[in-house]
Amino acid sequence: MSFLRYLNFLTSDLGIDLGTANTLVWLKGVGIVLDEPSVVAIETETEKIVAIGREAKEMLGRTPGHIRTVRPLKDGVIVDFDITGEMLRGFIRKVIKTRFLVKPRIVISVPSGITEVERRAVSDSAENAGAREVHIINEPMAAAIGIGIPIEEAKGNMVIDIGGGTSEIAVISLSGIVNNTSIRIAGDEMNESIIAYMRKKYNLLIGEQTAEFVKIQIGSAYPMEDELKLDVKGRDLVEGLPKIVEVTSKEIREAMDEPIMAIMQAVHDALEQTPPELAADIVDRGIVMTGGGSMLRNFDKRIRQETGLPVFVVEDPLTCVVRGTGKIIADFPKYAHILEREKKGA
Repeated sequence: MSFLRYLNFLTSDLGIDLGTANTLVWLKGVGIVLDEPSVVAIETETEKIVAIGREAKEMLGRTPGHIRTVRPLKDGVIVDFDITGEMLRGFIRKVIKTRFLVKPRIVISVPSGITEVERRAVSDSAENAGAREVHIINEPMAAAIGIGIPIEEAKGNMVIDIGGGTSEIAVISLSGIVNNTSIRIAGDEMNESIIAYMRKKYNLLIGEQTAEFVKIQIGSAYPMEDELKLDVKGRDLVEGLPKIVEVTSKEIREAMDEPIMAIMQAVHDALEQTPPELAADIVDRGIVMTGGGSMLRNFDKRIRQETGLPVFVVEDPLTCVVRGTGKIIADFPKYAHILEREKKGA
């Protein structure tokens, strides 16, 4: 057995989709072994980590004074380096319960629009969390690999990946990103728009989790044949008492219109920057949508209506990126040239 094969035997490589809203981890030879919110609960006096992931998210908006909940990533990038490192370390410990003789090799996805400093922060966090080596991959490329798009062909493929913190629109050909548009407007901004709308129209204060629930239950990007209704619970800002208000899907669509319009503008910008030959390919192949935001009702229909292009939402859009990292760690030689190009920022 060669030394490299011996190293692979002793360790377990990981693929990580480090998202603003959720972190997913792929374990080589196993598959997705972790899917938890990117949230950390901290004791305020000692700065000790109380909980991470799903347990910490359940505390959002419900903590006593001595505990605060933190989302260490915003708009797809790290805003708190130390807490992100602790969160990653905690997730890795959950995944790899046995102490390996060799630290894992990690492939981690990042938004395509982040700076070199921000990429370095992601890499350092993964190294501090216990990686022996870290490889960075742009989210649209990872998503395309995860879906199974033939990225190596001389054909244009457009991928729209809408997550919690960023929306990525990329055109991929010959194993590279020809052009990409990355904006820091996505699911979180939709939630914030719902919170602002409820406050302005109904004097109702709701939390982040409630806004996300409303978006999932009745949110849409384009009119539906049968509009929906939902009772929303919160606190009356005038009387200070608990209150229930019935809202419609039409209202929530109106509330989210600004961030959705921003994403639509980014799609138009990306199409305008696409070389004509690749644009012709997109007419034939259509646009592929991934990420949690693509699950918003009729978002594909709205893009289809405004661009005149075929639009497809992939099966299980939440896991495309981490599946892509999993394919990379399963066959490093095949994707080595892509990782090297991404390392150089090409």
